[in-house]
Amino acid sequence: MTAKDCGHDDEDHHKKLHRRLFAAALGFVIVVLFLILLVWLILRPTKPHFILQDATVYAFNLSSAATTLTTTLQITLSSRNPNDRIGIYYDKIDVYAAYHGQQITLPTLLPANYQGHKDVTVWSPFLYGNAVPVAPYTGVSLTQDQIAGTVLVNIKIDGRVRWKVGTFISGKYHLYVNCPAYINYGGRNNGVAVGPAVIKYQLIMDCHVDV
Repeated sequence: MTAKDCGHDDEDHHKKLHRRLFAAALGFVIVVLFLILLVWLILRPTKPHFILQDATVYAFNLSSAATTLTTTLQITLSSRNPNDRIGIYYDKIDVYAAYHGQQITLPTLLPANYQGHKDVTVWSPFLYGNAVPVAPYTGVSLTQDQIAGTVLVNIKIDGRVRWKVGTFISGKYHLYVNCPAYINYGGRNNGVAVGPAVIKYQLIMDCHVDV
């Protein structure tokens, strides 16, 4: 056997070794991913259930020119983890109010927390929007709704959550929640006065949740 033939044999041996190592590493990754997927499919995490319990209106005032809106609300919002074996990490949760698709308060950051199996978490944040500019059609719609006796304000949540299964913690998932809050005026007012010009509305509204 010549030196040239020996060189070819060594090269072939290295190539075969590299292929085997690559195949072993790929096989290990596939097995791990398959196990994670299997656990995921067996446990089937269910998204949390949000309820808007009440809203207290301190200010909801449209300017005389109908160009700005000042809003001060305090809401009570609950979240329930319906899963038996899966915990939920709430990493970053912003809540704000919107009217006709326009954000009318600044986002309020809720405290991060971990929610265990079947646990319930309750938040009571304040939402503020001072002289927020609104589109002309928004001002007109709000005036008409107030005259009609009912204003629909949407309480929205935009955040990130992670799932915990045993010791495994998933990556971050986008959480989006939309809760309808019906504010009644005039003869249709079903709120309770809790202070001068401060009205509390018991709502108990189910929220739409996307994860």
